[in-house]
Amino acid sequence: MCGIVGVLGDHEVAPILVEALKRLEYRGYDSAGIATVQNGALDRRRAVGKLVNLSDLLVHEPLPGKSGIGHTRWATHGGPSVANAHPHRTGRVAVVHNGIIENFRDLRDRLKGAVFESETDTETVAHLCESFLDDGMPPRMAAAETLKHLEGAFALAFLFEGEEDLIVAARKGSPLAIGHGDGEMFVGSDAIALSPMTNRITYLEEGDYAFVTRAGAEIFDAEGRRANRDLREISSKSAQIDKGGHRHFMVKEIFEQPTVLADCLTHYAPGDAVVIPEGSVDFSRTDRLILVACGTAHYACLVAKYWFEQLAGLPCDVDIASEFRYREPPVSEQAAALFVSQSGETADTLAALRYATGKAAHILSVVNVAESSIARESDLALPILAGVEVGVASTKAFLCQLGVLANLAILAARQKGRIDARREAELLHTLRSLPALINQSLALEDEIRRGTRALARAQTILFLGRGPMFPMALEGALKLKEISYIHAEGYASGELKHGPIALVDKTVPVVVLAPRDALFDKTISNMQEVMAREGRVWLVTDKPGAAAASDGVWKTLTMPQVDPIFAPLLYAVPAQLIAYHTALHKGTDVDQPRNLAKSVTVE
Repeated sequence: MCGIVGVLGDHEVAPILVEALKRLEYRGYDSAGIATVQNGALDRRRAVGKLVNLSDLLVHEPLPGKSGIGHTRWATHGGPSVANAHPHRTGRVAVVHNGIIENFRDLRDRLKGAVFESETDTETVAHLCESFLDDGMPPRMAAAETLKHLEGAFALAFLFEGEEDLIVAARKGSPLAIGHGDGEMFVGSDAIALSPMTNRITYLEEGDYAFVTRAGAEIFDAEGRRANRDLREISSKSAQIDKGGHRHFMVKEIFEQPTVLADCLTHYAPGDAVVIPEGSVDFSRTDRLILVACGTAHYACLVAKYWFEQLAGLPCDVDIASEFRYREPPVSEQAAALFVSQSGETADTLAALRYATGKAAHILSVVNVAESSIARESDLALPILAGVEVGVASTKAFLCQLGVLANLAILAARQKGRIDARREAELLHTLRSLPALINQSLALEDEIRRGTRALARAQTILFLGRGPMFPMALEGALKLKEISYIHAEGYASGELKHGPIALVDKTVPVVVLAPRDALFDKTISNMQEVMAREGRVWLVTDKPGAAAASDGVWKTLTMPQVDPIFAPLLYAVPAQLIAYHTALHKGTDVDQPRNLAKSVTVE
């Protein structure tokens, strides 16, 4: 959510800032703005809506200057409006901010005489910094003093009147990176924003702040001590964003899944055994596994619970990150805690990790960003290797999360003595067969597209599944809600008769995820209950399942056969395509659905 970019350049920065902000559009936003310094004068332009509105404004009201900061905002304090858009400025300072300043009301009360133009917490930062300038502090000292008074999570960039060679950058709980050029310097929320300008990146660590000039960056830690942070080179491929000829990023990423999943599986099991750094985790002494995540990642954890308990005999608790620490759960010294986050910056998940640190024997994470806060604060961070995911509704990252968790469950089963080398090789062989099977399921896209025309007219859609298909029903419903705005719910099919069946009538489509597994007959019995009430059933099953249960259903989608234990990875694909094509028929914004952001860095 929200995006920051800053440039100290050799050329006019307004077009550079706008182009950099475009690369952050995947995060989601509802307003945008930039500020520059030209001949010592500080000025800004802001617009509500898409970046094209800001670009149009700059045509009519150009903003000169070779030093500047920019921002895409996703509304938290105060709705989308020009007044609430960033940058916020006072007489001598402009500020852009990701995160939430929790004590902004107290700070506002202390800033007597300050005139506030917005409803945001961020404007308070600008006024606070201005007050220190009024006290005679130079800009660097004023910014550093401002940081001492802020509570909450933030990434900040300050730009000052009269200072054409200075950006002050700071992070606490929200990521921020510094890019190094040839006589130029850059600041960005992540490397993607900076990728065309530089591939040399320094990631600020928790509590760091930096004085950035064209000559380089002076970095200080939370205690104000000079700090040396690694300079890293990123590959252009890792930061590349394009649609590759597809209509949307989401469908591109759906079709990338066979490749990225194969890479992920090979990374963790290049042969007939799972390979993770020796001594990094020992499940043989673990008495419980705590899995914590949000949204789609939470559903990946619910699937993994079946694997860890059935394969490894390891009891699992699965928690929503935003609820985990508030109930103050007891954490055994023999427990391992595993945190799953695509961005590695999810605020609730990071806070839950910090709660468990010092309590659990192991702190593990599954992330897509190796330099993220969650990765750095874990004892062991397991990358999912999905590459950049732009679509807000996660697809390939979800599948790769499942791939990593499946390998980890197999490792736990081996360390617990529940499987031998032969069984481990069999399980890995099944996993390695999945990319090819996913390719086969992608070939069903036209059939799915035709079926979704009717779904697009529905007011409510239900998804049903049993066993590991239950979390996949939850995931299918979430995908549909996210991008089509149709009310959808996922249920364990055995729970249908305990209330949700009251929703069923001839206007309610019901998607049933049912490979021919040990629970198939029970799922079909529940499906019959739906059909007896005129519900329209779309059965997603394999060839044996279709032969046994297609009579009387509205539609049947016949999937390739796979060992039921890892069927969730395969059945994720039709769930994704159903959501995607339903959204296309509805005409909604698939890649940037309303009210949603890609990386949620506030609670």
